Amino acid sequence: MPLASRMFAAFLVLAALAMPAMASAQQQGASAQVAWRLLDYIAVDYPAAVADGRVISAAEYAEMREFSASVRERLAALPATSATPQLLKDADVLIAAIERRAPEAEVGQRARALAAELLRAYPTPLAPSAPPDLARGATLYAEQCASCHGATGAADGPGAKGLEPPPIAFTDLARARERSLFGLYQVVSQGLEGTAMASYGHLSPEDRWALAFYVGGLAFDARSAEAGERLWRERPDLRGRVPDLQALTQATPAGLATAIGDADAGHITAYLRRHPEAVGPKASGGLDVARVKLAESLAAYRTGDRKLAQELALSAYLDGFEPVEPLLRARDGALMAKVEAAMGGLRASISRGAPEAEVADQARALQALFDEAERALAPERASAASAFLGAFTILLREGVEALLIVIAMIAFLRKAERQDVLPYVHAGWITALVGGALTWGAATYLISISGASRELTEGVGALVSAVVLISVGVWMHGKAQAGAWQAYIRDKLSAARSQRSAWFLFLLAFIVVYREAFETILFYAALWSQGTHLAMLSGAAAALVALALIAWGLLSYSRRLPIAQFFAYSSLLIAALAVVLAGKGIAALQEAGVLAVRPLPAIPRIEALGVFPTWEGLIAQVLTLLAVIAGFQLVGRQARARA
Repeated sequence: MPLASRMFAAFLVLAALAMPAMASAQQQGASAQVAWRLLDYIAVDYPAAVADGRVISAAEYAEMREFSASVRERLAALPATSATPQLLKDADVLIAAIERRAPEAEVGQRARALAAELLRAYPTPLAPSAPPDLARGATLYAEQCASCHGATGAADGPGAKGLEPPPIAFTDLARARERSLFGLYQVVSQGLEGTAMASYGHLSPEDRWALAFYVGGLAFDARSAEAGERLWRERPDLRGRVPDLQALTQATPAGLATAIGDADAGHITAYLRRHPEAVGPKASGGLDVARVKLAESLAAYRTGDRKLAQELALSAYLDGFEPVEPLLRARDGALMAKVEAAMGGLRASISRGAPEAEVADQARALQALFDEAERALAPERASAASAFLGAFTILLREGVEALLIVIAMIAFLRKAERQDVLPYVHAGWITALVGGALTWGAATYLISISGASRELTEGVGALVSAVVLISVGVWMHGKAQAGAWQAYIRDKLSAARSQRSAWFLFLLAFIVVYREAFETILFYAALWSQGTHLAMLSGAAAALVALALIAWGLLSYSRRLPIAQFFAYSSLLIAALAVVLAGKGIAALQEAGVLAVRPLPAIPRIEALGVFPTWEGLIAQVLTLLAVIAGFQLVGRQARARA
């Protein structure tokens, strides 16, 4: 048999073996979703069966008992996981609560808690990938549902007559308060056993979500939705409670009411179920994510779960604040520094197990800073002047560090009459700029650069540059000693060593320029999204002119310097930059969560010098400075000995 035929036959065998496993996995997923739907039904309908410990509807009560037993059976039939024993135990507790006719609140809480555990153990998609089309949902409702549920959702359609149990009235506000959009989606997808509600699994997921959102809004009127829109626009704290589509599909009005009150919960629900695009991927602000993660972190800390609290606090920074940091830095650098310092302080307090009251105070202070940052980031604060100034200062600040190092290398090679190596330096910084442009393209069109990836890139790049600059600074200091330069010229490097040195200079130019280009491009991407393109480009052009003038001035000055003085000044400059980059690298790794944060409140934050008020950053800078001093002393003694 030819090789291609054998491979095709093997593929058919593997496919035949895989099909039963795939079908089994689908059945298991469906069974878990049925169990979830039954739990949701119990949480919503139990008050119609039992009130004040008495059965008020025998039929409904029998249904509650039947459904809870069915949940127990389905959980036992699912593939065993580490969560299975607890799921079965909680199912038994729920059954016992229903048997003893427990209060409605207790049964509802137990049913919802078990449903949440079930989703964690057997994950299923919790939200649509994009805001649903409610016009499509209205069309589907008229075609598929109105005959029983009625044109307005009041369960008065012609097909409702004689149905037992009767169809659900979607206009029943009491029921709607307890029902999530995810629960409605599950009923639309799977149907409901023991009722006339059939599965609409033949519809696409997008159509089922559209239908769920449409019927989920029928209990709320237009006036309530208008009030909800005003609240959504004016209250950042409310946006933080429903930051994305997943949070919206999981939320119930009753659950929201425990945090923000019945009236506001109803208004917000009415608005968001009619306008899901308000929490779509583009609408969800990073600060809203930061608020939610921060609140979750504080809640976890209060329960004693310090590890989870630490992870959530880090997520509040990386997933919430870090994406808006570039724009905030351009608008209000001082406020950005305050937020960064406060978030680092919070993580440090959680890490050392500070008193709960202290952590709560820090969280409240951060929420206030988020509100202040949101005002600074408001679209109306975007202006041509702010865009120009932001683009100018960002490029000038980030460009000067790289420029000083590259100019020092160029000047050195000219002093050494090694123009043959200059192309390597130029190739290094040009390649870094091209790499930065490719990074921007990838981040814009192909991938999403996470906050952690950005901080890691900046941190590792800064520390590598610092290590390289220590060696370069020490070497230059040695050449500043009497007679050392003449000895260097006399002992010309061999061709092999010259080639290695050339590639070393290429790598150094690439690292220092790419690090600055990477950070600058992320800032510019944030500014570009604000729409003031001409002002931003003008600011960038002005900064390039300023950098060109600085480069020309430095190169002109270096030509007139005596060789010993050139090396002395250059070595001090490069050593200082190494200390600065060491501090910045440690700070970036702390922000990425790689290193711990131990604040030093007595030390001021001076970002231009790489000084951040933490023990880790200070120690790194002191060690770098000591390494430079030791290196200078060592090469000084060696030069004097040779002389």
